[in-house]
Amino acid sequence: MLAAARRAALDADAPLLLAVSGGLDSMVLLHAMAAVARARIAVVATFDHGTGPAATAAATDVAREASALGLPVVVGRQAREVGAASGREAAWRRARYAFLRSAAAVAGARVVTAHTEDDQVETVLMRVLRGSGARGLAALYAASDLVRPFLGLRRAVLAAHAASGGIRWSEDPSNASMAHLRNRLRHELLPALREADPSIDETLLHAARRAAAWRAEVDSYVVREMAVRVAGGSLTVGRTELTGYDEDSLAVLWPALAGRVGLALDRRGTRRLASFTTSERRAGAVPLSGGWRVEASADELVLRRSTPDSGPAAALPQRGSLEWGAFRFRAEAGSGTDGDARDPWAAALPVASHLTVRSWTAGDRLAPAAGQQRRRVKRYLTEAGVRGLDRRGWPVVVADDDVVWIPGVRRSDAATARSGRPVRSYVCERIDR
Repeated sequence: MLAAARRAALDADAPLLLAVSGGLDSMVLLHAMAAVARARIAVVATFDHGTGPAATAAATDVAREASALGLPVVVGRQAREVGAASGREAAWRRARYAFLRSAAAVAGARVVTAHTEDDQVETVLMRVLRGSGARGLAALYAASDLVRPFLGLRRAVLAAHAASGGIRWSEDPSNASMAHLRNRLRHELLPALREADPSIDETLLHAARRAAAWRAEVDSYVVREMAVRVAGGSLTVGRTELTGYDEDSLAVLWPALAGRVGLALDRRGTRRLASFTTSERRAGAVPLSGGWRVEASADELVLRRSTPDSGPAAALPQRGSLEWGAFRFRAEAGSGTDGDARDPWAAALPVASHLTVRSWTAGDRLAPAAGQQRRRVKRYLTEAGVRGLDRRGWPVVVADDDVVWIPGVRRSDAATARSGRPVRSYVCERIDR
């Protein structure tokens, strides 16, 4: 197990962000990486889903343990309560990974998770039950930006290591709830299937390996043979690139194309896209799940989000850039200037403040600006002509507890360079146009 951790750390092309929930697998990951690759760890990240005292206690325990090991730690928290039980697992996962990837971007790191072979078996079986095609059946074997050092190990190996090393972990009460599909699979369906067929695990893993190889082959073909343009989270493909393919072939190619912008197409969306493409319509759009759509023009098809996907609040980087929804924030070299003082896309933000970007909310007010007292962000957006879907996903930058910048619209006096005050300069740009 330590060998797997060491190998993953050596193979990674960047420092490591360890995703640690406080459970058995992730606490073993924390201690293993600290033992064999301490110098490669940029930060330990944990996320409080806001589901109650147990979740908060687990995040606190992770922070305490990481600090005791001499490792930096960052804690994320669910911004608001998740809705109906049927969508909670997916919503928790989206929020958690948005936080992890944001924290990794700030640290210039790769996210490392503690997924095991047991997780792969469960995930593949879930995909089978949901009618996934070959692309989905690859599950955790599909190419990913995540590092998974334990994917070839069974959970029992990690449990034995924890027992021998005296590693403590938290038991998540939700793991015993039969309200969640994965738990029903783990505690009821898989044990029954193993009793009926002891080889079921290897059968599922073999299917996943074959699916992953097929998926990689298709992805390689798309990259090699098809000229597409990916920018700002949208994908543009010329009509000529798709000419000559029948609907069945397009049903294979479109999921690979969509995967390049992080969209996993469902069966219905795939078929609709294949049919839309062969119809050769010169205008119109096809709505897809998750707020995506494909828009047609005479020469191109463009896959983009029809509703903004801004994600949770994220810390502005001290250097480099951060992509947040349809925007990119870039820390400029040097400090103390705004470029053009009239440009609302640039700001000089106080170094001493905690700077975050998030979606604006109805009650937000911009700090005093150019003689104006605090005014509602909504009013500034209206005056600037920001309406409809654009408004829903528009960012604000917060310094500590004050909204100081509405990128592209207005910045407060606190976000303007003044003599004698340490600041860091930022520029914001739209990346979906």
